[in-house]
Amino acid sequence: MLQITKPIAFIDLETTGTNLGTDRIVEIAILKLLPDGTKTVKRKLINPEMPIPKSSSDIHGITDEMVKDAPTFALAAHELKQVLDDCDLAGYNSNRFDIPLLVEEFLRVGVDFDMKGRRMIDVQAIFHKMEQRTLSAAYKFYCGKVLDDAHSALADATATHEVLLAQLERYPELGNTVESIHKFLGEEPIIDFARRFVMSNGVEVFNFGKYKGQPIAEVLAREPQYYDWMMKGDFPQQTKQKLTEIFTRVKLKGLKS
Repeated sequence: MLQITKPIAFIDLETTGTNLGTDRIVEIAILKLLPDGTKTVKRKLINPEMPIPKSSSDIHGITDEMVKDAPTFALAAHELKQVLDDCDLAGYNSNRFDIPLLVEEFLRVGVDFDMKGRRMIDVQAIFHKMEQRTLSAAYKFYCGKVLDDAHSALADATATHEVLLAQLERYPELGNTVESIHKFLGEEPIIDFARRFVMSNGVEVFNFGKYKGQPIAEVLAREPQYYDWMMKGDFPQQTKQKLTEIFTRVKLKGLKS
């Protein structure tokens, strides 16, 4: 069994699409485990305040009609933050999508959702490191079950939890604590969740565009208008937040020199 010393929340989102900067949550499911073994479930439909594309509805089955009376994220944010307070976070492909998009939603409505001190366990990362399959295949492979209601947020979050427990049994090298799993997966040097910036030899560099591979601080020092261009652009809020932190450091360094 998974041994935990602080709560861990398994999260799954259904959304209007996959763009971190423009798409919105339409459903969130949270399976929360406490150190004493208590398990609680929170599932909530969210009005994304934008039309849900048919291509997305075809995947998760959630339509505009189903969410028209649901709360917006702004109305649900404080309740969700309270559920997730002091929790490590887990999910399937959650480090690259669910958690970044959730952080984006909190930033958009001005709610401080502090990620400091939270460990992130992406069950897909374990699966891809060991087997390289999809969630449905992972559920069949590890649990011997067919995943009914795939792309239902609660079904996916529950399946993800079951897959992790099966992985702990199959791979003793994972250990059975969040700390040991996190150590096995390694610490990914994330600057922004959209990965517009990455670390290279201990330096923050651009990971896109004409300055790809160049140190962010150096580019902003010689071309501060690039900061303005990015802040006005269609980039995720969290990317802009990190860019502002770096830009502020550059300005402070300039004042001191």
